This record gives sequence, C-alpha cells and structure tokens, in this order.
Amino acid sequence: MLRVVVLVSGGGTNLQAVIDKIEAGEIRDAKIVGVISNNAGAYALTRAKDHGIPGECVSPKSFADRAAFNESFLAKVEELEPDLIVLAGFLVVIPPEMIRRYRNRIINIHPSLIPSFCGTGYYGLKVHEAALARGVKVTGATVHFVDEGTDTGPIILQKAVEVRQGDTPEVLQRRVMEEAEWQILPQAIGLIAQGRVTVEDGQVKIRTV
Repeated sequence: MLRVVVLVSGGGTNLQAVIDKIEAGEIRDAKIVGVISNNAGAYALTRAKDHGIPGECVSPKSFADRAAFNESFLAKVEELEPDLIVLAGFLVVIPPEMIRRYRNRIINIHPSLIPSFCGTGYYGLKVHEAALARGVKVTGATVHFVDEGTDTGPIILQKAVEVRQGDTPEVLQRRVMEEAEWQILPQAIGLIAQGRVTVEDGQVKIRTV
C-alpha cells in the first residue's frame, strides 16, 4: 500500500480529486495518510477531516527563521512515513534536505504544459493570465517529479486543454482543473502505486501493463 502525504495551501480541489478516486476504487493500493498545510485556514484541512484523514498546519510564520521551519516541517513529514509526497497547490519552497531524502518520491501538479508558463512567479491565476496574454490556443497541466529547480523535474504526465475565445483567467483556470489537473494527478498516483513509473537518465518511463 502506497502511503501518500499531500501538501496543500488553499482550497484543496486537487486533494479532493485524489480522495474521490481512491474512495471510488479508481486508485488502488494507495492511501492518504496525512495532509499538511502551511495555512491554518486552508479548506483543504476541512476536506481531509471530512474524510477521516489526519491534517495539520505547519506554518513558516510560527518559526523564528526558515531553517527552523524546514527542520520542523521535515520532521512532521517523516512522522507520517510517506512513500510518496504530493504537492497539490503548495506555495512553500520545499526544503532541499527533503528533496534529497525523497528523491523521485515528490510530485507536483502545475497548471500549464511545462516548459511553458512555469518557474518562479508562475502559480495560480498568474499562469492563466500569462497564457491568455501570450495568446496561446492550447494550455493544460503537468504532473512532474520535484527536483531542486522550480518546475524543472522529470515530467510524468501532461494533458492539453483548449483555450477558448472570451476566456478569462478564472474561467480558464477552472477548465484546466476540471479537464486536466483532476484527471492526471490521480492518474499519476495510481501509476506510481502500481510500480509502473521509473526515472532513467532524467526521463520518466511508464511501464505498460
């Protein structure tokens, strides 16, 4: 059974998508053992509680400096003994020590087709604002492993989404969530739970059944 810890900062819609797929039996051999947020008011923590999943807030604001936060945060993650760490809208920089310790065991969902509209400063609505400003006809979402860079780790899955005439950033954000993010994040977790995902020479290989 793959032990999954989900890290969140806000509403937790991607968390909910994963919970739903696990409860429906569409993701097998995986269990969410904990949800950690940097934001005590994150609705994602309510979602976790509603489904009997332990949830906790570890906020940088509660510590004297980032080093103290990183140490406490990593300790809290390790208590949960995760096999996989999922960043589902987590807006805190992951401590380098955590990346080293959980190499190719941390995944992130990003609301664009990497390498477009990614990296430092591209998060939330800012991604969709940039896509619309550039005039792209297709956008989407990407699930990737986390490395020391920002959105630079090996890509696991991508799904394209059409940009439509008259889209606002908010409308496009919702479509990308519904048509891409909520589909490929659970799918990636399922593939990892089945042992079908490996990383070779910086590239993801997905074994067919």
